[in-house]
Amino acid sequence: MEQTIVFITLAVALLFFIWDKLRYDVVAFLALFVLVVTGIIPSEEAFTGLSHPAVITVAAVLIISKALQHSGVVDLLVEWISRVSDKFWIQIILLCSIVAFASGFINNIGALAIIMPVAIHLSRKNRFSPSLLLMPLAFASILGGMMTLIGTPPNIIISTFREQSLGERYGMFDFAPVGLVLTVAGLAFITLLGWRLLPKRELAESNDMFEIENYITEVIIPQRSDLIGIAINKLNKLLKTEVLILGIIRKNVRMHAPSPWEELQEEDILILEADTGDLKKFTEGKRAILAEGEHLRDSAKGSESIQTAEAIVMANSLIVGSSVTEMRIRSQYNVNVLAIARENKKIKKRIARTRIKQGDVLLLQGETENLQEAIRSLNFLPLAKREINLGRPSRVLGAVSIFAAAIILVITGLLRVEIAFSLAAVILVITRILPIKEVYLSVDWPVIILLAAMIPVGEAFESSGGAETVTNLILALSNNFPVWVLIGLLMGITLLLSNIINNAATVVLMAPIAIKVAQSLEVAVDPFLMTIAIGASCAFLTPIGHQSNTLVMGPGGYQFTDYWKIGLPVTLLILILGVPLILLVWPL
Repeated sequence: MEQTIVFITLAVALLFFIWDKLRYDVVAFLALFVLVVTGIIPSEEAFTGLSHPAVITVAAVLIISKALQHSGVVDLLVEWISRVSDKFWIQIILLCSIVAFASGFINNIGALAIIMPVAIHLSRKNRFSPSLLLMPLAFASILGGMMTLIGTPPNIIISTFREQSLGERYGMFDFAPVGLVLTVAGLAFITLLGWRLLPKRELAESNDMFEIENYITEVIIPQRSDLIGIAINKLNKLLKTEVLILGIIRKNVRMHAPSPWEELQEEDILILEADTGDLKKFTEGKRAILAEGEHLRDSAKGSESIQTAEAIVMANSLIVGSSVTEMRIRSQYNVNVLAIARENKKIKKRIARTRIKQGDVLLLQGETENLQEAIRSLNFLPLAKREINLGRPSRVLGAVSIFAAAIILVITGLLRVEIAFSLAAVILVITRILPIKEVYLSVDWPVIILLAAMIPVGEAFESSGGAETVTNLILALSNNFPVWVLIGLLMGITLLLSNIINNAATVVLMAPIAIKVAQSLEVAVDPFLMTIAIGASCAFLTPIGHQSNTLVMGPGGYQFTDYWKIGLPVTLLILILGVPLILLVWPL
């Protein structure tokens, strides 16, 4: 009975993961609660996942990654690239190589986020399509994570499964013999041939991309208008429109992003964002008169510093799953959200109420300082050429030294990985290399919650006999086949799962099965665990399998099917090379 409940819970959770209407951390917690309520997971063990070494390690690595970014270490390399050559083939090789190398030691999303805006700038500057560059960069960040223990969460998680099975974890560079070869092979393919399979889609500049000039209009509130004295937050309900008031010019002084409670006055000039239909409703009956002549807002005091900026919504942004109105972006940051683009298509109506997804591109408007604060606080990725943060030499040296010391402590066995990296994170904060306000913003909390919830669920999957049942089924279906076929089958299943659900969840579900298969065949566990680690790390077929893929979808103008064009060959390359490499490095 317990096994049936576990299977049903996991099946429903898998469907919700694929459906993607609820965030994966919420789905994981729901699965956890179902198993707790049914008594399969004891109540006192429901939240033991929060103290699991893998969860602590992932959080510490994310903090260290942020510190390395903040210090300007990778920026030095990026600055060098921009000076080396303006030839596309040289830039794609250098950019992808740096992203892959950086992803081995810092969070792969962080590595991609550092270089992606620079890549977009270089593509515009040198007049080549950014769609040829961004997906290879995303794939390079995924490949590079396979090289080290801390390169990607699947490696950290699989190491804890090895400790449970064999009593010893993997070392920092135990993944390198297989991961490095696969990374080099993958990079060679995507930089020399793979990018040629991608469509050449031009990334428009802000105003062209969003067609924003078609939606911004100025109107004047005339005498005896029935809008006089009406608060801004009541206008749309009263007029049954979806108009966004970006600013008010009153007595030649501009109020940018005015308060929702601001009441309209006679002779106010309103700067509106509205489509033709809503604008007609807003101005009928002489409620408001269209402004004529030159743009009045350009002559208003306070308009000089108003700018627009494009920014991508990161996976751990506070706004994911919420709307612009719910997050109160206007009142908190004095910034307007002019438009939202999703999969390179503008969402034209009901912007304020649209639920934001990761990968959405927002067009923001505000004063420079307010824009920067909103982008930083909400964890957006600005698409303009980023300012190279060269930092102080002492900061760069300090960050690298602390990180290197933590790695040495792990390699020598003096400290466990979660202790060494947690200590390094604390020291980075104490030495002010990473500002304290950045610490909690640097942690990808949905992934942490997902891990904390799925670890007890995975343990229930094993203790209930579910892993044993799946193992027996796999062995029965592959009866009389050689072991390498089983390893290939497990890698294939893991590769497919990692393309539709989070890679951490994939490892938690597949690792117990791999261990059971190895034990049933009475062979070494290591090649099977490495198989799961590689398979879970290689999500190249869909934009939802890995956050790096999602991040480049909007700016690159990619469609869902574009990922198959280059992703399928890379996936087959990993499968064909990975199985013999694993058996060579980790014999049975």
